Amino acid sequence: MGIVATIVVVVVVALVVGYAISSYNGLVKRRNQLEESWRQIDVQLKRRYDLIPNLLEGVKKYFQQEQEVLSEVTNARSRAMQPQSPRQQADSEAQLSGAIGNLFAVAENYPDLKSDRVLRDFQEELTSTENKISFARQHYNDSVGTYNTRIQSFPAVIFSRAMGFSEAEYFEAQGPERESVTVSYD
Repeated sequence: MGIVATIVVVVVVALVVGYAISSYNGLVKRRNQLEESWRQIDVQLKRRYDLIPNLLEGVKKYFQQEQEVLSEVTNARSRAMQPQSPRQQADSEAQLSGAIGNLFAVAENYPDLKSDRVLRDFQEELTSTENKISFARQHYNDSVGTYNTRIQSFPAVIFSRAMGFSEAEYFEAQGPERESVTVSYD
């Protein structure tokens, strides 16, 4: 039994160690892809946050009586810019979308503003940015699905928890975020 058993034990141990290393590296790769896809959402959200002050500056002269609407957008933007978990970020984004929707609804009462080029340009940029955010969210959720499947599948599930990998959270649209953005040029 001596030498054959020793070779078998060494081969089995080498296979287990090799699998553990390969599994760990695969999980690290998936986690890094997941983090990269989250950063892509962050880039698009930053673009959106940068557009909002320009919008507010453009409508400020028309909204002398609507300071509450402007404050609502400003406050929602400030809350959304705080680092948060995907669920909290989705909630903050829903509030910001609602505030922007209210601003556009109030803008309907100002015919001069509706025809203003600044508002039209902003609406086009907002629509483009919303599409990019949607694409980034979809990519992130695809990455979450791949990552979660990987850490929950056998036999990786045996190692994943012991190695500190936990399930990632999906970015789920909340409230007004579930509704499509409607831009009107009437």
